[in-house]
Amino acid sequence: MISTPFSDEYFMNKALEEAGVASEEGEVPIGAVLVVNKRIIGRGHNQIEKLHDITAHAEIIALSAASNHLGSKYLKNCTLYVTLEPCAMCAAAINAAQIETLVFGANDPKKGYQLYKPKLIHPKVKIKAGIMKEECIQVLKDFFTKKRTKNDNRSKNY
Repeated sequence: MISTPFSDEYFMNKALEEAGVASEEGEVPIGAVLVVNKRIIGRGHNQIEKLHDITAHAEIIALSAASNHLGSKYLKNCTLYVTLEPCAMCAAAINAAQIETLVFGANDPKKGYQLYKPKLIHPKVKIKAGIMKEECIQVLKDFFTKKRTKNDNRSKNY
């Protein structure tokens, strides 16, 4: 998909780049970028394994980076782009940060916030789902296919 500068696709591509970094590090490939005035002020990718921290989700890291950049816990007028629908924990953090818009690529049918409590995100937050959905799904499929193949090869050696 061709993206124009500063479109939803442009920023979702940046989130996919972060997902690629996560994948290279052996983390589940989820990436996020936080944008204000067409400028990325926070980036994140899963670092759960690296940091031994169950809260080190891409969204949390991007929110923290943006908060540090702005010197504020509130991220009003900001848009968060994330490759996978946030979990309940991340949805609560997004809500607390008061972001204006949430854009995500793929739905998460197993752990997405909409399964548990759709109202975790404030009704005023604009939500755009399915942006570059197929690309976001493919990154996850590729990662888990590679991981299963690697694990299958290990088990054959025993």
